[in-house]
Amino acid sequence: MTLASELTLPCGAVMPNRLAKAAMTEGLADPQGLPTAELTRLYRIWAEGGAGMLLSGNIQIDADHLERPGNVIIDRELTEPELARFREWTAAGTSNGNHFWAQISHAGRQCFKIVNPHPKAPSAVKVGIPGGQFGEPVALLAHEIEEIIAGFVRAVRTCKEVGFTGVQIHGAHGYLISQFLSPRTNQRTDEYGGSLENRARVLTEVIRQSRAAVGPEFPISVKLNSADFQKGGFAFEDSVQVVSWLEELGVDLIEISGGTYEQPKLLGIEGMEPAENPNVKASTAKREAYFVDFAMAMKEACKVPLMVTGGFRTKAAMEQALESGAADIIGLGRPLCADPDGPKRLLEGAAALHRYEDELSLFPPALRFLTGIKALRAAASFAVQFWFYGQIYALGRTGKPDRDLSVFGAWRQTEAEHKDWLKRRRG
Repeated sequence: MTLASELTLPCGAVMPNRLAKAAMTEGLADPQGLPTAELTRLYRIWAEGGAGMLLSGNIQIDADHLERPGNVIIDRELTEPELARFREWTAAGTSNGNHFWAQISHAGRQCFKIVNPHPKAPSAVKVGIPGGQFGEPVALLAHEIEEIIAGFVRAVRTCKEVGFTGVQIHGAHGYLISQFLSPRTNQRTDEYGGSLENRARVLTEVIRQSRAAVGPEFPISVKLNSADFQKGGFAFEDSVQVVSWLEELGVDLIEISGGTYEQPKLLGIEGMEPAENPNVKASTAKREAYFVDFAMAMKEACKVPLMVTGGFRTKAAMEQALESGAADIIGLGRPLCADPDGPKRLLEGAAALHRYEDELSLFPPALRFLTGIKALRAAASFAVQFWFYGQIYALGRTGKPDRDLSVFGAWRQTEAEHKDWLKRRRG
């Protein structure tokens, strides 16, 4: 098996190769949350880059619960002109004969205070990061949860209508569905809290109702944490059980990830507390593929195809993951911000993609000792993430990355973009 091998999903859809552009937040929607010419240009570039499947960034089902300003939003029935904007985007994103899937999400308590000072969540448990970036959450009422489930289903149906070739429900990284799954953030005592079955109810209902809405041949996938890596959080054993339920419900692909804003494992950022690691091989910490060992263990319990994202840079490691059965699809994120043709390079024989993050730092060498302070270490890591945001802005607006952008410059750019977007949205 190679990166160029096709993959047929349970629903019958065929992936032309085993490389996927992972979901990455773009921040390029207009103030109404609609796709723009910049998003269309960005996804045409990524389609030409050679991946068999592209995943969009967060498409939010609630304008009051954004992952960040600039998210695409589907929180209502769209008008014909609005649908046309989405169709232009999906036409560009599928222009190379590849799949283009919509990642559908709700941020819950992980909504920045500048967007919503009192976001809704399963329980009133605040994000435990210093700095005051997140507000005080309010526990959802039962009828509000039902409205959220309906919102996910409406977005799934709309995404099929406008030309996406599949969808991914975001149940990872500490966003709303992930918050429901974790006993640390879900302290409810009703039918949506307590047992794992209850905590997974929002996710399973979204999948059940979405499948009924779009039929058996449309790909539905889920992004799921292998674990939260937090004491008292969503554990690996929980993840295995949830995957078995999702398989029964007809999910076509599971993307294995991990972490939350408080313990952002996927970004290689040290969290605000020691990570709780399930029993997996020590090699996970040493290899470039963060979640391969979790996926291997998952494969023993289910047959649904798995996508693994996080850390892959060498072709050898990617093909080893495929050959071992740990992954059916390899997800690539950060490398494609600065090198959008990375998949094509790998398919044509390149041995590896560049690891830009090894060269990036918020602090000059003389001040790198400051990363010994936890809060500054986390801030510096998120600032590096903003450098990749800067590359996405540049690709969408100019068609080329801006590799000369500094980390500090990217930080300032992102903050300015967010403030400007919110100002325009609020009139």
